[in-house]
Amino acid sequence: MMRYLTAGESHGPQLTTIIEGLPAGMPLLQEDINEQLARRQKGHGRGRRMQIEKDTADITSGVRHGLTLGSPVALVVKNDDWTHWTKIMGAEPMDEDAEEVKRKISRPRPGHADLNGALKYGHRDMRNVLERSSARETTVRVAAGAVAKKMLSLLGVEVASHVVEIGGVKSAVSTYESIQKLQEITEASPVRCLDKKAEKEMMNAIDAAKENGDSIGGIVEVIVEGMPAGVGSYVHYDRKLDGKLAAAICSINAFKGVEFGIGFEAAHKPGSQVHDEIIWSEDKGYYRKSNRLGGLEGGMTNGMPLVIRGVMKPIPTLYKPLQSVDIETKEPFSASVERSDSCAVPAAAVVAESVVAWELATAIVDQFYADRFDTLKEIIAEQRKFVREF
Repeated sequence: MMRYLTAGESHGPQLTTIIEGLPAGMPLLQEDINEQLARRQKGHGRGRRMQIEKDTADITSGVRHGLTLGSPVALVVKNDDWTHWTKIMGAEPMDEDAEEVKRKISRPRPGHADLNGALKYGHRDMRNVLERSSARETTVRVAAGAVAKKMLSLLGVEVASHVVEIGGVKSAVSTYESIQKLQEITEASPVRCLDKKAEKEMMNAIDAAKENGDSIGGIVEVIVEGMPAGVGSYVHYDRKLDGKLAAAICSINAFKGVEFGIGFEAAHKPGSQVHDEIIWSEDKGYYRKSNRLGGLEGGMTNGMPLVIRGVMKPIPTLYKPLQSVDIETKEPFSASVERSDSCAVPAAAVVAESVVAWELATAIVDQFYADRFDTLKEIIAEQRKFVREF
């Protein structure tokens, strides 16, 4: 079983993740992780925090001489901004009359976890909530996802993403020559879009939202090629792979919807225009004439590319604040402004890649013997051969 735990606050000294269950003998380098962290920080519409933090991860355990040991892997990302927050966010007790203690946050921001978290844990200072509920936590989720992406890549599985909509501007391009070409085009795009015309319109929409003190959301699409057929389960509801992937996407900060293949469009079509016909050839084995179900049937992979979309709402921290209520005075006020992005959809595409990669890597490790990476690689090759010759 693979799992990971993250720890750390937005303005704390560091973010940490501990990964358990990686196969021993898997190649893993610091640059494998840092490349993905750098991708997360890019994108038109990002705020000033991205200029302050230059995220890099240190591997502090579980890897020796470039290979995993089979023991837990610890990754640490230090917060460069911590020097300005040592008193406000320090672990040591402070005098009740200290200025840092007096500066309590009692004004919840609409759309955030502030008020709900305060009600859950009884925090009168909602900085205790917002520091952890911040999307800054996705930094180490991308780090964990980078490890999963490395594993999948070594097993012949590639994960990529692109932005299909921002602020109502939709990409008219959905086809791509290869997943490598898709990655090449989107990495060069400030909004990770395949459509050059839509790219400019998306950037204009982001700039307009920023000018108006507002924010906009969008839709990202994750595509996975190379997953062997039959990964997941039809037997138990909690092992259905599409269910796990849906939960992973909706666990990302500000994500409010998920769909596979044609998704919600299936509600408007007859079954003959939704399901994918099965065909067979000697060189490819079984495959589908179309991929409207997004590579998943019955809770399992079917060998076709996985197509997963997530909907991100506009970021709720606005420079044109919404109304809220002070929990101490019960008086109405205009919500406070923390440092924020006007649009984080391009960066969220990288986070979506990471959580998808993690669920797929976990599903593989759960289903096949995975104590040793060399053995796992052989087993996956045998599974592909079995499926092709079945």
